[in-house]
Amino acid sequence: MKEQILIVEDQFVEADYLRLLLEQAGYGITGIARSVPQAQEMIQQKRPDFVLLDIFLKGKQTGIDLAILLAADNIPFVYLSANSNEDVLNAAKQTQPYGFLVKPFREKDLLVALEIARYRHAHHVAARYHKETLIRRQLKAIISDSGDWEQKLLKVVRALQAFIPFDLFTTSLEQAFLKCYYRIGFDEYQVIGVHELATITGKPAAVHPLPAKAMYYDEAAIQTFAGFQLKSGLEIPLRIRDGQAFSIGLYSKRPAAYAAEQLELFESIQVTLIQTIEALLQDTAQPATSSAKPPKELNGIIGKSHLLLNVFDQLAQVAPTETAVLILGETGTGKEKIASSIHDLSNRRNRPFIKINCAALSPDLIESALFGHEKGAFTGAHEKRPGIFERADKGTLFLDEVGDMPVELQVKLLRVLQEMEIERVGGRETIKVDVRIIAATNKNLEKEVADGRFRLDLYYRLNVFPVTLPALRERKEDIPALAYHFMNHFADKAGRKLSGISESVLKKMMVYKWPGNIRELEHLMERSVLLTKGSVIEEMPLPTVEKKDWVADVEEAAMKTIAENERDYIIAVLKKCNGRIWGPGAAAEILNLNPSTLKSKMKKLGIKKEYIH
Repeated sequence: MKEQILIVEDQFVEADYLRLLLEQAGYGITGIARSVPQAQEMIQQKRPDFVLLDIFLKGKQTGIDLAILLAADNIPFVYLSANSNEDVLNAAKQTQPYGFLVKPFREKDLLVALEIARYRHAHHVAARYHKETLIRRQLKAIISDSGDWEQKLLKVVRALQAFIPFDLFTTSLEQAFLKCYYRIGFDEYQVIGVHELATITGKPAAVHPLPAKAMYYDEAAIQTFAGFQLKSGLEIPLRIRDGQAFSIGLYSKRPAAYAAEQLELFESIQVTLIQTIEALLQDTAQPATSSAKPPKELNGIIGKSHLLLNVFDQLAQVAPTETAVLILGETGTGKEKIASSIHDLSNRRNRPFIKINCAALSPDLIESALFGHEKGAFTGAHEKRPGIFERADKGTLFLDEVGDMPVELQVKLLRVLQEMEIERVGGRETIKVDVRIIAATNKNLEKEVADGRFRLDLYYRLNVFPVTLPALRERKEDIPALAYHFMNHFADKAGRKLSGISESVLKKMMVYKWPGNIRELEHLMERSVLLTKGSVIEEMPLPTVEKKDWVADVEEAAMKTIAENERDYIIAVLKKCNGRIWGPGAAAEILNLNPSTLKSKMKKLGIKKEYIH
């Protein structure tokens, strides 16, 4: 007997048809519910393995309301729905279903959807167990590490960041703040004490009411940390030695960043976390020492916006695993560089990284390119040639623009993903391969599935771990750092010395929409470097930006990033000069500044020695 399934569908004919199909396929049926309350009663009587869930049901509550409860109870579900508007579909996707069937559907579609849901749920359970094991192991290791309690607390922060991303991390003991850690880069934090927190928020921060139980909430409930632009929060109270109340708070700039899944994760590691905190607090009498670390970059990816840092967090989670990754994003957002980063952070880093652009190959050649061919398989096949799957064996295969793959070839790709074996064109021999798949597309694959251009089963097989890259217009705070990076790169390439970009050019860049994203910025910077006559870029050939587009919030963002941009540029120059300020070829000379002026700027911008080397 296969899994036991609960059907939640208020149309009798459709529900009975589903029951017949599932029973014929060997599934058991725990019941048919017409409403959310009825479904809850049935689940209490007999817990199902899966739930088939219609979105629109009789009564006040919808299938989406039930999905939230199912997710909290760790019961996997697949949505059933007729055509819905975009808002409903987006709300449904937020609940992270294991599949989505659009009515009317075929029997084969239903069975395939359940098969994929089983695969994804098994992967999710395995990944969660692996995550819990890793966190416990890291927390236990911190106890015996060298360093004072503040250094160890920062290690706890870094350990949790990799699994439960945040922008602000707070610790409180008996309603008094200990330390806050504000994320300013990949694995880079600003440590904030009680007095600094009061200055930033404009509120006394000496007392922080601790929650009675673990909870997550939205922006409206975050009052203590005004000024950090936080959208969601998660607070975990812990009872440590002598019954003292210790609280951990995680806050994100993304809305709905936390849900029941994060609460469950904390619950599973709670004992180890309490042991670690107790061990740290025993060392609080030791003198504090600096625990700052040099800022890190991920494979040369430039930027510190919270949207990009969220992508970094996802990469840190998925890279060490064998999970298939689907990278989504507009053209020019850097999908190939992200794929390369996943490979470089994985256990396959010393193995081949093979990439193929599915849109660049003709339908006649793409099968041969993927699977190889035997001699004489077709006209022009004068010798046996392995395909990229064989060449990528034990390594990573990056399928770029996978949304452009012909439908007939998608069937064969699905077989490879399921069985990890191939057959060359014109061959009969089955060849086993060990390949990790990373796919990318700028297309809306859900729409492609609906229009019949992309297979539903292949979509769900690839979409095990989706990573969506933000457009450049959504992470405008990264534009100055990117611009200076490309300026330095192309200036070095052209043998020129440029010291900066004018404020007027930066403002124009901040209000421009960048339809071509980072690739467009790169090309424009290359052109500007070649056209600039002086040492500062005063002009950039941007399309006309109308005055009405200079809205206050964008202009404020541009002004706010000037200082950040200057800081990043000075750090980059200091690194290039190995920290030297004075002398020929040193930072002051390159920046065309008096050494004492440069030192003053460094002090003003908070540039310390540990950020230079």
